[in-house]
Amino acid sequence: MTVMVALDGTSALRISEQITPDVILLDAVMPGIDGFETCRRLKSEARLANVPVIFMTGLSETEHIVRGLGAGGVDYVTKPIVIAEMLARIKVHTANARMTQSARAALDVSGRFLFVVNHLGEMIWATPQAQKLLHSDPLDYVEKKIELPSPWLSWLGQTFKGTGEAKPPSGQSLNRDNKLRIHYMGRLNSDEFLLRLAKDAALDSPDELGKQLGLTVREGEVLSWLSKGKTNRDIAQILGLSPRTVDKHLEQIYAKLGVENRTAAAAVANANRKSAV
Repeated sequence: MTVMVALDGTSALRISEQITPDVILLDAVMPGIDGFETCRRLKSEARLANVPVIFMTGLSETEHIVRGLGAGGVDYVTKPIVIAEMLARIKVHTANARMTQSARAALDVSGRFLFVVNHLGEMIWATPQAQKLLHSDPLDYVEKKIELPSPWLSWLGQTFKGTGEAKPPSGQSLNRDNKLRIHYMGRLNSDEFLLRLAKDAALDSPDELGKQLGLTVREGEVLSWLSKGKTNRDIAQILGLSPRTVDKHLEQIYAKLGVENRTAAAAVANANRKSAV
């Protein structure tokens, strides 16, 4: 391991401007900026958002642990430090961080403009391509701060409380020139909602595709993913269905489109998108 040492929070922030570490070990008590504030500032940087921060400090009260985790730390170890235990924690957290980074990088390479928000509409993470779309927008979004349309904020809040409608708002634009639209992809946990940005949602929306071809909403979703090269098993996992249910939807789609196989169905879907342009 290569270790970079900072004796205070200011030095840590300065070093982080030059390199992106694999893991950060952080004391809570330091001269000048304390560890909690240092962690918050580090985590405000997009490129450091996925770097695990482990607090390694003598402050052992519950309030201190809560503050450390609330500031963005993934773990909190109190002194005296057991080296073998610390190394084990480092290995676990760096492995998890790399898996997360690899997954998000894969999404980004595949051209997925995805981001996750909580029920308040605050962005938790985004793929780099989604970040670029957000930051190149005329509204000049600040990192991790976006302004979702009021219907979306209302729906997220109600869904979080369990009182919202199952179907999210549709036809809502994220920006003034109506070029960025939002699609709901699913709920990752109780307060993480996965959303997708699209520059031309009308042509890419499963709902719109289904309406134009006389399909149900679910059939439109299945056809949309099929036309993007997804296998039946992939579609089942994405939509939370069984492979058999996907097969049944495809049978109905083939019948309604007057085609005999998935290749022909995909061709119809893609041709419909082009004609809509």
